[in-house]
Amino acid sequence: MKRKTTALLLALVLGASAVSCGNSGKAEGNTIKIAYLPITHSLAVLKEAEDLEAQTGMKVELVKYGSWTELLDALNTNRVDGASVLIELAMKSKQEGIGIKAVALGHRDGNVVVVSNDINSAVDMKGKTFAIPHRQSSHHILLNDALATAGLKIDDVNITELAPTEMPSALASGQIDGYCVAEPFGAMGVSLGVGKVLYNSEELWEDSICCGLVLTDKFIAERPEDAKNFVSSYKAAGNSLTQEEAKKVAAKYLSQSEEVLDISLKWISYNDLDITEDTYNKLVDKVKEYGLSDNPPTYTEFVKNDF
Repeated sequence: MKRKTTALLLALVLGASAVSCGNSGKAEGNTIKIAYLPITHSLAVLKEAEDLEAQTGMKVELVKYGSWTELLDALNTNRVDGASVLIELAMKSKQEGIGIKAVALGHRDGNVVVVSNDINSAVDMKGKTFAIPHRQSSHHILLNDALATAGLKIDDVNITELAPTEMPSALASGQIDGYCVAEPFGAMGVSLGVGKVLYNSEELWEDSICCGLVLTDKFIAERPEDAKNFVSSYKAAGNSLTQEEAKKVAAKYLSQSEEVLDISLKWISYNDLDITEDTYNKLVDKVKEYGLSDNPPTYTEFVKNDF
C-alpha cells in the first residue's frame, strides 16, 4: 500500500512538472527579446513593443544595453532574438559568419554633425578632433562626407571613439571640437549651447542608412510567423509614429529634457522603413570607399525584405 501511495505521489509530481514546463515554454514562445540602446533612433521598436502586445498578445521584451559592444555580443550569441543596431556593426557581424538578417530601417535621417561654435565651415575642421561612437557606423561615414565637401579626408582630422553620453560634455570642455552620433546627443550639445549643427545627414547623404532592425536567423527559422507579424507591426508602428507620439515614447524611455527631445525629433522620421536595394548599395559603396570594410555582405545575403 505504501509503495502504491508513493508511486501515485511521484506520478502526480511528474505530471505537475510537465504541466509547469509546458506553460513556461508557451510563455517564452509568445515573447520576442529585442535589444536596444536608449536613443531616439530606437523609438519605432519601443513604440511597437506597446502596440504589438495590445493588438496580438505577443510580448516584446525590451533588453536595454549601455553600449554597442554589449548589445552586439548579446545579438551575436543569440541571447536576444533581434536588435535595433548600427547597421554597419550588423554588416560586420554578418561578414564574420553570424546568422542575422536586416529586416527594416531603424529610422530615416536623424543624424547631425555638431561642431564647436568657432567652426563655421568644413574647411575649419582641418586639424581638429572629432568623436564618433564606433568606426563601424554611419556617423563615421557622415564625418567623411562632411570633410569631402571641403576637399578634406579623414586623415586631416583626429578621430576618437567616445560613448555617446560623453560627447556633449567633451565638447563643452574642449576635449573634442565636434562629433557625430545617434540622437538625442547631438541635440543635447545644441541645447546646452556648447555646439551647433554644421550639417544635417540629408545634406551630406540623401536617404542615408544608420540604424537597422535586425533579427537572428535562428528566430526567423524557428518562428517564421512571429517574425513576419513582428516586422509588419514594427513598420506599421513607424508609419503611425507622429512627432507628438514619438515625444511621449522618448520621454518614457530616454530620460531627456523636453527641449532636447523637441530639437532631436525635428531631424528624424520613422515612416517607410523598408530597406531598398538601391539605398543599401549606396551604403555598401560608402563602406568600401571610406575603408570600413573591403567585403561587406550583399543585399541578398544580408537583407530580408519579403515578409
